Amino acid sequence: MKKELIAELFGKFETACYLFNNLECWSARELQEMLGYSKWDNFRNAIEKAMKSCENAGVAVSDHFADVGKMVDLGSGSQREIDDIALTRYACYLIAQNGDPAKSEISFAQTYFAVQTRKQEIIEKRLLDVGRVIARDKLTKSEKKLSDIIYERGVDDRGFAIIRSKGDQALFGGFSTNDMKRKLMIPDGRPLADFLPTLTIKAKDFATELTSHNVIEKDLSGTTQISNEHIENNVAVRKMLIQRGVRPEGLPPSEDVKKVRRKLAGDEKKLLKDIKKKKGRAG
Repeated sequence: MKKELIAELFGKFETACYLFNNLECWSARELQEMLGYSKWDNFRNAIEKAMKSCENAGVAVSDHFADVGKMVDLGSGSQREIDDIALTRYACYLIAQNGDPAKSEISFAQTYFAVQTRKQEIIEKRLLDVGRVIARDKLTKSEKKLSDIIYERGVDDRGFAIIRSKGDQALFGGFSTNDMKRKLMIPDGRPLADFLPTLTIKAKDFATELTSHNVIEKDLSGTTQISNEHIENNVAVRKMLIQRGVRPEGLPPSEDVKKVRRKLAGDEKKLLKDIKKKKGRAG
């Protein structure tokens, strides 16, 4: 996500925040618009799912979702009251978790409401971590899709391993998967992709998707044909990266994606723990 968009969304969410019963809250009607929901009924469904999640977490729904009225201007110059809900940070977080993280507004909101800070640079760092985890999950799905396609075309587990290894060798300029693992000092038994930067993960994913597409379009079969196709696609992706000044084999390793996942999951636990602590003090 570009810094300009992050700054724009950060400003919108900060401006929309207000105090309700001395709590930091957001209007559901305003949040609906900021999250890209065109219809209130659809957003109301997302709110109800969030309420259920709140209940399942052992947190009182009434502490985080308060029914309130909101006055809106009519075309005639008069006003009328419409339903609205005052949402705490935790309520907003649960609503965002029910959305599609592929949408920029949803992805931003998931991070904005998850962290107990209102510093833009921390939000930017977390968004980068989220993006890397999403990219890694996407690569896993793409590889599973390719394996399913080629198994039906005479390629077994060993053949798939050979195809994937030759693809890596093409992408990394002659370095095999094991070469790259040694180069990046990756522990034995761990996948190379878990330590690659987001750009390289996406490059592998793109080449894998191309192979899946072309295996079907060209009606390829057998380890040799499919392996050659995968090599060509990785060479093409590498060429594009080189033209943009990026050598995949020269990029430094990134933090273990498993640790990143745990760190992201910890944000929700901290948020819930803080909520329960505040409730305990209030009681």
